[in-house]
Amino acid sequence: MLSHTSVLVITLLLGLMGLTFRLYYFMKPGVQIKKIPVSVNYHLTRQCNYSCGFCFHTAKTSYVESLPNAKKAMALLKAAGMKKINFAGGEPFMNAELLGQLVKYCKGTLKLESVSLVTNGSKVPQKWIAKYGEYLDIMAISCDSFDEATNTKIGRGTGTHLKTVMNLSQKCKEYGIMLKINTVVNRYNFHQDMNAAIEGIQPFRWKCFQVLIVPEENGSEHTLRDARRFLINDDEWRLFCDKHRHQECFVPENNDVMASSYLLLDEYLRFLNKGVGKPTKSILEIGVAAALKDVYWDEDGFEMRGGRYEWSKSDCLGVSPKPDLDW
Repeated sequence: MLSHTSVLVITLLLGLMGLTFRLYYFMKPGVQIKKIPVSVNYHLTRQCNYSCGFCFHTAKTSYVESLPNAKKAMALLKAAGMKKINFAGGEPFMNAELLGQLVKYCKGTLKLESVSLVTNGSKVPQKWIAKYGEYLDIMAISCDSFDEATNTKIGRGTGTHLKTVMNLSQKCKEYGIMLKINTVVNRYNFHQDMNAAIEGIQPFRWKCFQVLIVPEENGSEHTLRDARRFLINDDEWRLFCDKHRHQECFVPENNDVMASSYLLLDEYLRFLNKGVGKPTKSILEIGVAAALKDVYWDEDGFEMRGGRYEWSKSDCLGVSPKPDLDW
């Protein structure tokens, strides 16, 4: 089994090769490269029970797509080349049964390589994990600090978030789900040393994001969130990274890397052009290929940030599917 560092180096080399390939062919007149939505983030709801001050996908609507339409969209994306789906919000467990049915459909029926979700953890019942955990490769839990007072100041819960994180981390191990931790590095936590806590939890991946301003979501006093007070400068970002980069699971993403390297599908099944334009039309209305023509997606940035990795628990954990599942 390759070490995390070796996998990261190989991933970066593959990203550079992909960039070289694209540059060569785009220089040829009349040549166009078809976009393939390898990895998609479906924000199935904007509703959330937390109030994180830097949230970049705020509760501007309460709309949630029907299960049949959401399944149809997932099938269209699979046909277009999607290998990994990540369910996010808001808080996706605001619609726990819908989420579970989609997780099961994407893994059990569509047989995607990877099915993951991002949650604050506060609304995840054990019965949900028992029912749907076998279909889930990765559970990413948002945790911005291992000091509870800092979490409360940020808006990440009201004083019991760390207990939730620890309990859910243990459940992931019990049910064979790959554990990921997501941390937003910001004004209130950039100076903190999280090494001991991360070594205790032992996630397979620790994604650390530099807090990001999306003008239409969190960029001013006129938006639902105003993240300007959370901003850090590049030196403060580097301070945090230097303190933690020796952790093999550490995956840092600054603003330049994050900006447009994610394919984001919103609650209306539209691809989002965060900060650079309007959403596309719904993929149910115009299809995936047509929608991708109208979205700015930095594919090379996706490769360079290590967007492809060992994302299936059957590969990483050696977890075999149940014999009655035709995977």
